[in-house]
Amino acid sequence: MNTTLKHWKESATLILAAGHRLGVASRTPRTVAAVSPQDSSCGPQQLPHKSRFDYDVLLLKRSGKSGFMPNAYVFPGGKVHSSDFSSEWLDIFKSFCNFSNFGLGNVTQPLETRPPIFATDRLKFGSPIPGEVAFRICALRETFEESGVLLVMPKLEEKSLLKSIEDKGDTAQGQPYKVNDLCSTELAKWRALVNQNPSNFIRMCRELEVLPNIWALHEWCNWLTPTGRYGVTRFDTMFFICCLQETPHTLQDEKEIVRFQWSTPSEVLQSYISGEFWIAPPQFYELSRMCRVPLLEDLHDFSSRRTRDGCEQWLPVISLKDKAFLSLLPGDKDYPLDPSGEVGVGTSTDPQQEDAQDDSALHRFVTVDQNTINIQITITPKYNHLLPVVTFPHDLKSQS
Repeated sequence: MNTTLKHWKESATLILAAGHRLGVASRTPRTVAAVSPQDSSCGPQQLPHKSRFDYDVLLLKRSGKSGFMPNAYVFPGGKVHSSDFSSEWLDIFKSFCNFSNFGLGNVTQPLETRPPIFATDRLKFGSPIPGEVAFRICALRETFEESGVLLVMPKLEEKSLLKSIEDKGDTAQGQPYKVNDLCSTELAKWRALVNQNPSNFIRMCRELEVLPNIWALHEWCNWLTPTGRYGVTRFDTMFFICCLQETPHTLQDEKEIVRFQWSTPSEVLQSYISGEFWIAPPQFYELSRMCRVPLLEDLHDFSSRRTRDGCEQWLPVISLKDKAFLSLLPGDKDYPLDPSGEVGVGTSTDPQQEDAQDDSALHRFVTVDQNTINIQITITPKYNHLLPVVTFPHDLKSQS
């Protein structure tokens, strides 16, 4: 854990996409439903209709008593725990310790431009576990705690995974992952224990002889909580994405989480605009990106390839203009060179950032009220990422 951060607490989130259960929703033929991820049109667009998606995304409703974003619908995730960086994981992953990042491989992004959450040397804080591994463990643990969805790999499959790494040097390809089939009674017991003490996640993996499936998670994006918008607590959050073949059994924890919902990305955005519930800007942005890819296999292929490119740390800078809140993002013509006031956090040495400082460069949210938000973007996404589908409220409402 990084104990030197003054303003942010490190955390991890998992965007969990799962194929529709057979008999619940039909799968749309690939030739009809596919939307090109490389479509670079920046004008207003229609969202894909919900029937074009063959997968749903998991959202959890936070308790009204929560100290951070009460009543908001969020992806599962939470604050990193010291046990996520425990050296005990070396024994769990001992067969993978000789591979780069325990078999995850390296990204092509230069270290000096990596988000600090990954670029930080964890050995300086006494942990032999790389950030790329520890934050995946955190995302898996928090997902299990909050939703009951446990993504692990039986030790019996370890040999085939090792062979895949040795043969291909890449474990991210192939089909979306299968849902784990473990005894519900056993899962309930361990979930209660992990909720009591996160370090029991290590004990569970050892006793059940399973591996946290860090290889199923792909690096997606990195968001910092802006100043003065969501209370005193602020987070430096790494977002991962994982694609499952079908929807797993899900439960809320009745503490932090009071409800769960599986919906297509377009359904979530429609519900948000219509005022049915509230999602934070990062969720809005990432779901808008996912609307580019309504087929699960395409989403899995894209995310597993793109993860090697890395990502950029984003700190929204908020101001009030004409009764609307502007949330500027990196690359916008008005984005400050030092948005945080703290050296090394929220800033970028990436030479690509200098290219975007022209009078036409827009990368921002415009928020009129809690349920009226618009993304304005004229820049090209870095690291081969997706543009969000830019929509206006009337576009959303017309598709319900």
